[in-house]
Amino acid sequence: MTRVAVNGITGRMGGAVAETAADRDCEVVVGFATSDVAEVAGVPVVHPDEAADALAEYDVDAVVDFAVPEGALTVADACAATGTAMVVGTTGFDEAGLDRLDAVAAEVPLLKAANFSPGIQVLQRTVREAVRALDDYDLELLESHHNGKVDAPSGTANSILDTVREERDVEPVYGREGHAPREDDEIGVFARRAGDIRGEHELLLAGNDEVLSLSHRAEDRAVFAAGALDAAVWLADREPGRYEFSAVVDA
Repeated sequence: MTRVAVNGITGRMGGAVAETAADRDCEVVVGFATSDVAEVAGVPVVHPDEAADALAEYDVDAVVDFAVPEGALTVADACAATGTAMVVGTTGFDEAGLDRLDAVAAEVPLLKAANFSPGIQVLQRTVREAVRALDDYDLELLESHHNGKVDAPSGTANSILDTVREERDVEPVYGREGHAPREDDEIGVFARRAGDIRGEHELLLAGNDEVLSLSHRAEDRAVFAAGALDAAVWLADREPGRYEFSAVVDA
């Protein structure tokens, strides 16, 4: 059984990881959070600044991270210091943060993904095929998340956008207002925040008097938690380096 630490254990996704672990051949042995909480569901919680000592004390095989960039990087440094694998689900890193993750990956196995849903992996492959085949269709990208999500567009939307731009030379236009005629070489990108929406993403392709909509909706956060835990089990004994979630899905 893989011994897991959860960074951001007091958050929505961190809590889902802790609740799902028993079903994924994992045991959550410690959590990290900046809030003044002693434990979550019987799991001891320590401050990220103390992560290196905790990783050694609890003999952690892999960290599953759903936090904020600053906290994720603190724990990433602790993983590098202790030789602990790390699965990163946090999004919103700046270039300097991404460079730090690359440095950590030189020391330990590290897997960073914007989305841990197997369905999203299939969607990405379908997006690539559709954009390549329908190369003159207009493109629009829409994502919806809960009202507490702070980054927009979502990391998953940005990853879909990256896939599109690998196939088509288009520029993103983030929302439209006033007189804003559509250009041929653009893709509209829109973000909605409301209620407790787990995550919805849709790429629309329109042209030739037809519309193709490629979409994915998560019904429960458990799908992301399960995927991240599967990644932790898969990653724990790997060599140092950067890994992709698609490899876990295909394993």
